[in-house]
Amino acid sequence: MHVLVIGGGVVGVTTARELVRRGHEVTVLERHSVAGNETSKGNAAQRSYGVVYPWADPHIMFKALPWLVQKDGPLKLGVPPSLAALRFMFATFRYATSPGLFGLNKRAMLRLGIYSRERFLALEQEHDLRFDGDHKGLLHLASTPEAMAEYRELHLLLNEMGIEASLLTPEQVREVEPGMIGNGPLHGAIRYDTDGTGDCHLFSRELAAVCENLGVTFRYNVEVQNLLADHRRVHSVRLKNAEGQMETLAADAVVVCAGCWSPELVRPLGVDISIYPVKGYSLTVPLSDPAKAPTSTIHDDHYKVVSTRLGDRLRATGFVELADFNRDIPESRLATIKKSVQSRFPGCADLEAAESWTGFRPMTPDGPAIIGRAGRENLYLNTGHGTFGWTLSAGSASVIAQVIEGEEPAVPLDPFRPDRF
Repeated sequence: MHVLVIGGGVVGVTTARELVRRGHEVTVLERHSVAGNETSKGNAAQRSYGVVYPWADPHIMFKALPWLVQKDGPLKLGVPPSLAALRFMFATFRYATSPGLFGLNKRAMLRLGIYSRERFLALEQEHDLRFDGDHKGLLHLASTPEAMAEYRELHLLLNEMGIEASLLTPEQVREVEPGMIGNGPLHGAIRYDTDGTGDCHLFSRELAAVCENLGVTFRYNVEVQNLLADHRRVHSVRLKNAEGQMETLAADAVVVCAGCWSPELVRPLGVDISIYPVKGYSLTVPLSDPAKAPTSTIHDDHYKVVSTRLGDRLRATGFVELADFNRDIPESRLATIKKSVQSRFPGCADLEAAESWTGFRPMTPDGPAIIGRAGRENLYLNTGHGTFGWTLSAGSASVIAQVIEGEEPAVPLDPFRPDRF
């Protein structure tokens, strides 16, 4: 079967690899010149299998409004807010206040996270992929006693689901992360023992090369215009090729992995999915003193900034901003990220020399990704992973391949179904 995968980010590339492994002819359509060059390029670099959680968190709703006006608050809203941003916020509030939904979705996402870790380990065992990847765990710091109390409660859920995690005192945190010599507030941490790291952009390019060796065709610098379908099936895709000419490409099945750009592709076919481009920022810089740097991933709950060790580099990311597709990078956002790094790992790198980046996480208003068949019998979606695309990519790729082949999915997909909106 010839399958077209629309989108060459980490989700699209892992999907292509699963499909070609199962014997399908696969073509990936990507508007950039290389794989993993959009949301996958400068993300937090954490594969946080045990940390995944829904966007629509009722516990966060009451904290969110003060964050909007705090100078270093992690949540920002475009001024004036667009109609799309307001609709997304209203939908988020509706899902967050739906009784029991957060708990159900969190468990579903954790199950997919556990499965994704298994698939990543299998991938790394099968292929020699070089992307500064590791599995040394992840630390969520507690800057207040209240945060530590929340981690104790969370630890019970993780134990229930068989996710390896441990609670650490401030002294134990510094034993695990000896480079953490800053004066940021610290009351302990929860450690996700088997979580991982890695440069998602490098991974996507490395795996794309593997896929090409396995027979996958990658079409770069092409823009998909629309899906051509009758009432039953999608039969082809209309695209503008690298030479600027219009072209029609036939397929037996289509998998949309286009992140924030997915809704506009499927809406003409009557498939209504909700994805908003939640903006984030990152800094990437060579380490000047590796001994003063994190050994793995550190989530600073004070600034809501994630710092990750990538070989001889540091990646620091932060902010949740609802400003549609505005690609501006205000210096104030970068200044907050730098404050976090300096408060935990002073002297590890020259942050003024860092490369800055901004990108858009494809967020659904409730939180779970969109995985499954939709609208036509041969149209499939694997998109809307929000901040967890890197983490969940290997698992969701395997699951959508199972759906395409009519197998029972490895994890229950009801919370991820495309028609839930």
